Amino acid sequence: MYTVKQVSDLAGVTPRTLRYYDQIGLLKPASVGSNGYRGYSDDDLLRLQQIRFYRELDLPLAEIRQALDGGELSLQEVLESHRQALGRRMAHLRRLAQTVEDTILYLKGEKVMSRKQLFDVFNEEQQAEYEQEAMQRYDPAIVRASQAKWKRYTAEEKKRIGEEGNAIYAAIVEAIPLGPASPQAQQGVERWRRHMDAFWTPNPAQLLALAEGYNSDPRFKANFDRIDPRLAPFMLEAVRIYVANLS
Repeated sequence: MYTVKQVSDLAGVTPRTLRYYDQIGLLKPASVGSNGYRGYSDDDLLRLQQIRFYRELDLPLAEIRQALDGGELSLQEVLESHRQALGRRMAHLRRLAQTVEDTILYLKGEKVMSRKQLFDVFNEEQQAEYEQEAMQRYDPAIVRASQAKWKRYTAEEKKRIGEEGNAIYAAIVEAIPLGPASPQAQQGVERWRRHMDAFWTPNPAQLLALAEGYNSDPRFKANFDRIDPRLAPFMLEAVRIYVANLS
């Protein structure tokens, strides 16, 4: 058995965090002595590792508990899912770094970049990641259905979807000076909504939640800021107007 301090030192979490995980039922210790001291087993350490993995993917604690206690996947399958997700993130970060470097050279006049190349990093893979993370907040069944749908696309179809995503964000940036309620901005939001049908079909509340995530999630916000610092907040206002007009 491991004490709270030992687990804290091993896993890099505070004793307070461990007590909170116990309180909400996310990580219950294998034993609690008459003196109130918690004892953690090797299985508890493995569960804590999974919690840390899910937190790296920014999954809320309530959804982590559901994922761990659902019983649908084995630990090996869960780890494989983590590996794939982290691999996608690492690949995307490498592309982001290269795009930043190329853009610096472009600003110095040392490299030619087309308008399309400025947005290429925000391709269909990143768009799919955005939509999948939003879907995970609602129903895992939607994620599975979306993944199956995506696998059915040909390479040419995936390329077309990615190019459409780039064009949509570029068009919304052009509409910023006209205001979020302008016909151009609302047409851009409608085009964005239709584009998501390639991955999943969100309801109005999910549309709004996704736009809010573009602003509240630091990763999303950083990516949108690289396109234009005004884009994420502008999209949120435009989507709010779009959703209100649906009712």
